[in-house]
Amino acid sequence: MYARDFIRLILLGTMAADARAATSTQEHIQRIQNQLLPPVLVKGEPLPSNKLSDRMANLHVPGVSVAVIHAGKLEWARGFGVTVIGGPAVAPATVFQAASISKPVTTLAVLHLVQAGKLNLDTDINQYLTSWKLPENKFTQQSTVTLRKLLTHSAGVTVHGFGGYATDAPLPTLVQILNGEPPANNEPIRVDILPGTQWRYSGGGFEIVQQAVVDVTGMPFAKLMHDSVLQPLGMKHSTYEQPAPATLLTHAATPYREDGSPVKGGPHVYPEQAAAGLWTTPSDLARLAISVQKSLSGAPGGVLPLGTAHAMLAPVSGQQALGFRVGGSTSNKYFTHGGANEGYRCELVAYQNGDGAVVMTSGDAGWEVLSDVVRTIAYEYHWPDFGPTERTLAAVPPERFPVGAYRLNDGDIATFRRDGAHFEARIQGQGPIEVFPTSDQEYFTKAVDARWVFQSATATLYQNGSEQVAHRLEGAEAEKALESSTALHKRIKDQTPAPESEAILRRLIAGLASGNPRYDELGSKLAQLTREQLPGLQKAIAESGPLQTLSFKGVSPGGADIYDVKFERRTREFRIVVESDGRIHSAWFSN
Repeated sequence: MYARDFIRLILLGTMAADARAATSTQEHIQRIQNQLLPPVLVKGEPLPSNKLSDRMANLHVPGVSVAVIHAGKLEWARGFGVTVIGGPAVAPATVFQAASISKPVTTLAVLHLVQAGKLNLDTDINQYLTSWKLPENKFTQQSTVTLRKLLTHSAGVTVHGFGGYATDAPLPTLVQILNGEPPANNEPIRVDILPGTQWRYSGGGFEIVQQAVVDVTGMPFAKLMHDSVLQPLGMKHSTYEQPAPATLLTHAATPYREDGSPVKGGPHVYPEQAAAGLWTTPSDLARLAISVQKSLSGAPGGVLPLGTAHAMLAPVSGQQALGFRVGGSTSNKYFTHGGANEGYRCELVAYQNGDGAVVMTSGDAGWEVLSDVVRTIAYEYHWPDFGPTERTLAAVPPERFPVGAYRLNDGDIATFRRDGAHFEARIQGQGPIEVFPTSDQEYFTKAVDARWVFQSATATLYQNGSEQVAHRLEGAEAEKALESSTALHKRIKDQTPAPESEAILRRLIAGLASGNPRYDELGSKLAQLTREQLPGLQKAIAESGPLQTLSFKGVSPGGADIYDVKFERRTREFRIVVESDGRIHSAWFSN
């Protein structure tokens, strides 16, 4: 009797605990749906009520899928929105392109080959390459390119990322991608910085890795990844096959542009499999993260041996480890990676102690949505990182606001102007943003986690763990900078373009089309970026055909003049920020 009643009490207690856990989990989900948190919370103010569905609608992101890891287990997975506008709802089994999260998953396969004695992380990569060789030059002669350097973006290799290919476009071979030969749409993948001397993100480096593992194993890359990583981890909804199988695409989220239109032709094809080719779900990526967590603790079911797992996540260059980026405190370390393919944005973050999340979205504006979701998850589960920052608002009379202009160390000018009781900050090339006092010397923003600290002749910006010092300008230079910010504020309010904006844009388009842009009409940073990306920019403009018409649409909240530009074969949206010096300091155009 006593034994039977004791067992019954244990069962009832377990059922009650399960019910509490279920309620708690459901409450987490409800708050993530209905109370997304901003980057900054103000002490004493109520939490905002921002609905996920509203945020998705405003940013034209039709589909979001989330998986949350808690205490080393997949606690919940849920889809939000639809796979295609007017179509079925997103489900946990809906697949998305993982984009650059493909890279750390590829790294796991490489480490399996290292464990098997087929690869060495510190051997000259050309010893493994047989179908193609990395061309040698003065840089590779001084320092060899190795798998360790390639997997940590420190090999000095070119080509940041890949745009993929429309479904009806011819696909290049891997060797054509490596050489930048047609029909490949990237530049040749080469070494142009001394290997091992600096970190520079390179998707191109992972394509060298892809060629090396294919040459060493003799296996197609998708099969290698399936056999060594995806299948052993139970990632049943994942594949590196490119193009993706038709059966998988029936369960895929359709990718969308920032303007709410679907990516023409549907998901792009990425033959750059190691860098960007993984199709998967948040739940499958969560299973991978959990397996890495188990490896780090030596628990059964880990994807790697204990020592290899810790070596994988040891920082090599700044926060860059093998495949993943790492961070956190000594007692709360995390590993993470994001991804951006055409029409898809995603993020994986996991703590070594057993918590984490994966968020995948089907929109070019997905970064903003997933940042909100990750931030809210961090707050709900009491993570030490990624949650909102709390600030205290002080009562500072407007006449004490430190109005003025300052020059940052990188040459940009920051201005601070008063608009009635409001205080506004702006960095050259960006839009105005309201700042709020914590004292008469320190001010913070609510839109991003950043703060300015003022002293007699300097203003220091603290953001993303770094600081920039700006020195106060005086006289006519300061007056001109403040007048420029005031004029921009008025243009945003009145929705009028900058003087000569259309003519400057026409010259920019003509220069890009000819491969000879007028760099004197570009700000220094934009000029440098244009030089680096000119071949790809020229190709994108050339593919559009001759310019026909420009139509001014308005001014964005960030101060960019927006134009619909009609070419012979397509229409693109251009956004340019023209400063008072008559130069373009920021520019974007739609795909």
